[in-house]
Amino acid sequence: MNIVICGGTGFIGKSLTRFYLEKNHNIIILTRSEKTSEEKNLTYINIDEPTASLVNKLNGCDVFINLAGKSINDRWTKKSKQEIRDSRIQTTDKIYAIIKSLPIKPSLYINASAIGIYGTSLTDTFSEATTSYGNDFLANTVKAWEQSAAKFNQLPIRNVFARFGIVLGDEGALPKMVLPFKWYAGGNLGTGEQWVSWIHIDDVVRLFDFIINTPSIEGPVNFTAPEQVKMKDFGKQIASIAHRPFLLPAPTFLLKIVLGEMSILILEGQKVQPQKALDMDFQYKYPTLRSALTNLLHT
Repeated sequence: MNIVICGGTGFIGKSLTRFYLEKNHNIIILTRSEKTSEEKNLTYINIDEPTASLVNKLNGCDVFINLAGKSINDRWTKKSKQEIRDSRIQTTDKIYAIIKSLPIKPSLYINASAIGIYGTSLTDTFSEATTSYGNDFLANTVKAWEQSAAKFNQLPIRNVFARFGIVLGDEGALPKMVLPFKWYAGGNLGTGEQWVSWIHIDDVVRLFDFIINTPSIEGPVNFTAPEQVKMKDFGKQIASIAHRPFLLPAPTFLLKIVLGEMSILILEGQKVQPQKALDMDFQYKYPTLRSALTNLLHT
């Protein structure tokens, strides 16, 4: 296959690239950085090239995956919130213009999304069948992002929204969550009652591959594991596997002062079931948090 990845130099993009290169597929990464590759089957193309030039280079590709967007892990100011939103929608619009102009279109477009679309709750369970969404900054950003990506249904090609939970791996959120435990200072973040919907990076890659090879899958797909846990249990499992105490809480008010509005990422959560993956009998390599953390913490 010829696979185009926009945002391919990030955490998830690098894992996807490595997976498909090992299977001898051709990978084209759309990027704004000046990069060249000496690796067989890997090409970097600047997404800011004129659309006509990109059409010539990308015609006949099989799959487009859009992972691009400014990180949400920096403090949210009015400016950064606008950049978070614009970076996602503008890149999606650019890819749409490219694909719309391709004489030979791909069979599949996958757009990154997030479970943040559901809003937060201590009591509700969300799935892809949920149609009532949240109204906070993250939910509104994801709604606008998916609305932009919905244009691909008009082409028509198969269109999937990959709604990511917290992706656990050697990069991303997990190293920051583990660090206090390494310093013997780990404990509850906030009340500890908030839900954490997570997925191992290996299962992210495998679920992408499953979607690519299952033509009946379209629309939103929750990229979460079948076991969701509360934050207090997440921390206790880290402590157990890392052989560290579970001691010091980080009070809610302090996290709000330090992180501002971004504290919603830590202090509030949602219980999100991967119903489509389960219904299609996707086999998780790491279905439980303990199996995932045991693998990632190398114990």
